[in-house]
Amino acid sequence: MTDGTGSNAARPWAMDLAQRWAAFRDGLEEFYKGPYRQMFAREKRDEDDFFTLIVLGEALGVPDPAAYYTAEFLPSLYQDFHAWHRRMGMPDSPLDHIACC
Repeated sequence: MTDGTGSNAARPWAMDLAQRWAAFRDGLEEFYKGPYRQMFAREKRDEDDFFTLIVLGEALGVPDPAAYYTAEFLPSLYQDFHAWHRRMGMPDSPLDHIACC
């Protein structure tokens, strides 16, 4: 309902301004983050590989004092294990109890 003062006429303009501002903000974010997206992805992958090595260290023969605490992470690593051991240069699974290949 309009009250006759034209207050609803300002809403489309404000919404249009908000949409334009959001598009401008998204464009700036893409401009600044775009060149570094590949670097961030590579760093995340390296960090995930290191985490996997820490969690699977005891099974690979590396003494790990925190093996009791990292054992609960094993189920979450099973789905990415194949890609991890291939990236690490191991053609077959290095673990006897995980057969993914």
